[in-house]
Amino acid sequence: MTAVPLWRASLAEAVGTGLLVTVVVGSGIAAERLSTDAGLRLLENSTATALGLFVIIVLLAPVSGAHLNPAVTLASVVLDRRRGRDAAAFVAAQTAGAIGGALLANAMFSVTPAVSRTERADAGTVLAEVVATAGLVLLVAGLTRAAAAVPVIAAAVGAYIGAAYWFTSSTAFANPAATIGRVVSDTFAGIAPASAGAFLLAQLVGATVGILLTMALFPRRPDAKRAHPAPGAAVRVGSGSA
Repeated sequence: MTAVPLWRASLAEAVGTGLLVTVVVGSGIAAERLSTDAGLRLLENSTATALGLFVIIVLLAPVSGAHLNPAVTLASVVLDRRRGRDAAAFVAAQTAGAIGGALLANAMFSVTPAVSRTERADAGTVLAEVVATAGLVLLVAGLTRAAAAVPVIAAAVGAYIGAAYWFTSSTAFANPAATIGRVVSDTFAGIAPASAGAFLLAQLVGATVGILLTMALFPRRPDAKRAHPAPGAAVRVGSGSA
């Protein structure tokens, strides 16, 4: 596999995570303006997010593995022995992209940037974030180890998050970078800073659970070669130029 320069892979992570948060926040604002029914708003938001995830993963998996999520990057460090420098660059890019994506969504809908006042954290939603994040990490890492094709993983991730909007009480943030980004949008998809802190801790626990389940259920990576890296895979990155 040809090495992808770290700057290019990190840029892909920033762009991809930014687009993801733009989809989540933007569709949330649109849903809030178009509908008065809470269930319909959630349906609109979850459908847009599921479809957006599929497109972003298919597009960017060949460049960076399309982690789009520090929890997935953490799993790649533990399971695929990704270098710490690469992981740190990815997490920084994901976080910056997520904040930029939220601000972009605000701007497109003429929403003044503001810290969210939506309190979401309680015992049930924190547990839901553990479950949602563990399931996502297991899904991505397990299918990657099973050598599933990129479109299959992209569809599975989109379907999982779309479903998790509904079967978790937290609406499945399941992404530390996106959680931080959504703090700066006081809209339907926002989250207050205090709740974000609790969600971040729950997501770390969930990622750990997902990693342990992956080790138990998918103990070894198959030797089969793929034409492109699957989402979450340890894409070979280097410091060279294009």
